Amino acid sequence: MVKTVRPKSYSDVYYVGDFFRQGVAVLMDLTSMTNSDATRLVDFAAGLVLGRGGDMDRIAPKVFLLLPPGTVRKNL
Repeated sequence: MVKTVRPKSYSDVYYVGDFFRQGVAVLMDLTSMTNSDATRLVDFAAGLVLGRGGDMDRIAPKVFLLLPPGTVRKNL
């Protein structure tokens, strides 16, 4: 299962972290955010992924896939 999250502001970062910590892959669509808020959220996500041993891929400009540890990657 992949959960799509479209944060409107940095305060929505809670949902990204919560789903990821539950072991759910997160598609993070930041296209509606300002560049500065999007950068802050990517920094948070990178730390979360690194700290939890997961992986993060850029799918498109301002769209990222966060994969929790143990997630089987299929061809996209």
